[in-house]
Amino acid sequence: MSRKRHHRALIALSLVPEMGPGRAKKLLQLTGVESADQLFDLNIRDYLKADGIGKQVSKYLSEFDDWEAVDKILLRTEKIAATLIAFDDDHYPKLLKHIYDPPLILWCKGDLSVLDEPGIAVVGTRNPGSYGLKQSEYWSQKLVQNGITVNSGLAYGVDAKAHQTAVENGGKTVAVLGSGIDVIYPAKNKPLAKRIIDSGGLIMSEFPPGTKPDAGNFPGRNRIVSGMSHGVLVVESGVKGGSMITARYALDQNREVFVVPHQLGYIKGKGCNYLIQNGQGKLVRDIDDILEEISVETNTNKPSEKTVSTWRSLSLTDDESKLCEMLDGKSLHIDQISEITGQPTFKLLPQMLTLELKGAITQKAGKYFEAC
Repeated sequence: MSRKRHHRALIALSLVPEMGPGRAKKLLQLTGVESADQLFDLNIRDYLKADGIGKQVSKYLSEFDDWEAVDKILLRTEKIAATLIAFDDDHYPKLLKHIYDPPLILWCKGDLSVLDEPGIAVVGTRNPGSYGLKQSEYWSQKLVQNGITVNSGLAYGVDAKAHQTAVENGGKTVAVLGSGIDVIYPAKNKPLAKRIIDSGGLIMSEFPPGTKPDAGNFPGRNRIVSGMSHGVLVVESGVKGGSMITARYALDQNREVFVVPHQLGYIKGKGCNYLIQNGQGKLVRDIDDILEEISVETNTNKPSEKTVSTWRSLSLTDDESKLCEMLDGKSLHIDQISEITGQPTFKLLPQMLTLELKGAITQKAGKYFEAC
């Protein structure tokens, strides 16, 4: 497979009206093509065979002929020295692959290896008080000291403070943009974006170079920030705004939500207290409250004192035994199990609960499972 042709075709898919990343990925899977460019060798009848694509989108795809626009995007990508990463390339964030609508392609600048490291999203209001800024600094410092990458959105306030603190403490940080990778927004954060890259971090975007920071882009940006992270830490937020959107995305994506508590009546912290009150986020007091939940490191080398695994002595169905076999001697995240089995997480979770009730498996913090 030619990666250049594959990338070119993925960009073309992003220009097809009403396609969207979720529908495009589904089309690639259902048609069984090895490379995205092969999609454009098919006809409208082939597209219609893919359930859920529909007549209108199939028509748009069969009539697509704006390759000049695609090549302009590729030329601009080269001029700004950005790197393209497709959803099936190395370094594409592993957790991000498993959300409902992962970006087909990402524009990146910086050290791609940082995307292979565990990360926590640190998010909050653009206009934090002194307490919010101090908390953003405190938590970001503790995260990088424990080898955790700080992910955020390069916005004013909490985001910028989180990135800045990570850099100043010798850690890694990833900034996800709601604009083209060559359109840093807000413009005052251009020096910060450069510091992130120079320090071994990364900036990235799902939007082609030159894309303006339109308001409609930022919810999509937020889904990436949460989707690529093991958890989301909400530092300071009102009941509305981007931070609450990111928290809701995290819950939908089976990510952990951590929350810094605020004094009662403080309007900029009402969103944080709301998440805690409604059981949608875990109140955190120190870094161990986060590290104990995300389970980014598992000890698989410790010898087991048992000669025979418990699950082998239980009466299980063939499918249940296969799941236990997969988890025997190792700890896997629910998203990893989904990738291996090909089953969506909403179907897997009831099965995992049944096995847990039978005593065949145990659930660790952060939705990690292992066989008993």
